[in-house]
Amino acid sequence: MSDTSFASLPLSKSLLSNLESLKYQQMTEIQAQSLPLILKGEDVIAQGKTGSGKTAAFTLGILHHLRVKQFNIQSLVICPTRELADQVAAEIRKLARAIHNIKVLTLCGGTPLGPQAGSLEHGAHIIVGTPGRIQDHLKRGSLNLQNLSVLVLDEADRMLEMGFQDAIDTVIEHCPKQRQTLLFSATFPEGIQQIAKRILTEPKQVTVAATHDNASIEQTFYSVQNNQDRMLALRLLLNRHQPDSSVVFCNTKREVQEVAEELANRGYTALALHGDLEQKDRDQALIRFANKSARILVATDVAARGLDIDNLSAVFNFHVAHDQEVHVHRVGRTGRAGSKGLAFTFYSNKDDYRIKLLEDILDRNISASELPDPSLLDVSPAPSEMVTIRIEGGKKQKIRPGDIVGALTGNDGITGQQIGKISVSDFWSYVAVSREHLKIAFKKLSEGKLKGRKFRVMVVRG
Repeated sequence: MSDTSFASLPLSKSLLSNLESLKYQQMTEIQAQSLPLILKGEDVIAQGKTGSGKTAAFTLGILHHLRVKQFNIQSLVICPTRELADQVAAEIRKLARAIHNIKVLTLCGGTPLGPQAGSLEHGAHIIVGTPGRIQDHLKRGSLNLQNLSVLVLDEADRMLEMGFQDAIDTVIEHCPKQRQTLLFSATFPEGIQQIAKRILTEPKQVTVAATHDNASIEQTFYSVQNNQDRMLALRLLLNRHQPDSSVVFCNTKREVQEVAEELANRGYTALALHGDLEQKDRDQALIRFANKSARILVATDVAARGLDIDNLSAVFNFHVAHDQEVHVHRVGRTGRAGSKGLAFTFYSNKDDYRIKLLEDILDRNISASELPDPSLLDVSPAPSEMVTIRIEGGKKQKIRPGDIVGALTGNDGITGQQIGKISVSDFWSYVAVSREHLKIAFKKLSEGKLKGRKFRVMVVRG
């Protein structure tokens, strides 16, 4: 039996059986190094890139130690953003589906405190949330951590970057001293080292090197003089390669907004994602990008952390990342699952020092490549494959994905193959439909009924 097999771990039969049904057979490097320590109850500091499998690592540790019959909060996972918290909670529920009567609750901003407090009154085993909202509940007394046995800080470096130091300190103050603490971070700056010294007890450190798979990611660098040159280069490369999905990384929120607006004005289906957006707009942008209603997402590193998009075709660095490890994580979002990925970086003379650091980490000489022929600027951007329709009703109105599919595929409707991803939240739902069948789909939903009643629907644009 391989040492990297999940079956080699002292997990329950139900957990192992569920892992097998999910096709989780061999552990990733970070799982193989950290899980034996986590299952023993050790405090662990784990450093690994996005997509390394860290969520499953700490989740299996949480589930291994969980006492289901004791209906109180036993584990707390803190994440920097609501998007990542939702993603982590979904992974926990998936890995825990063989355990009966387990309750996982998310506590994030963007939704009222009251209903969350009501849910807490009914109890939970595992809490996943963002630092500010967890702090709010602790201050109002609606969250009790006295029975906590496992605390997880996920993407700890990003939480510090986003200014959550005080909120994290408040949470730590409310946690029992006798607990297991797991700290996961893509990078390990001084601030993280200080937190680790303060809140962990004799931690074991696990590090998975942040490296590029040169076989699956083709990196190209282009010399530019200013932002006008960057935009021209971006348009030329988008028109030449026509990626189905790409992320353009900018270093500031202002740049994100400017680049996204410029692309949209030139006919590209581009969306902005940054911390100043309202939560509803952030959610909507992520839904549209994930369901192929937009080909391009322009984002800051913090906003895109935890982004869970399959088969990302290309990554563009509008500016060189401030840190070479951040560059590695940006580029590592493409070329996954055996597919070929493209990564393009624009740099100027001011970036000489950062380029030298990148040469060290990439173990190659970086030279400027020639941009495509300027005639490509005349090429019309390809429209998105799908278009998103929003329904003003969701889980609170008992709407399920199957109801939406049924409404779309009835008499004179569209086929299942013409329906994309469906997302149902508490008060609204989103469904992606193929562009050429939008009119039929919109008519079916606007004139038809869901759960025996009509709901307001709209096409999401802009």
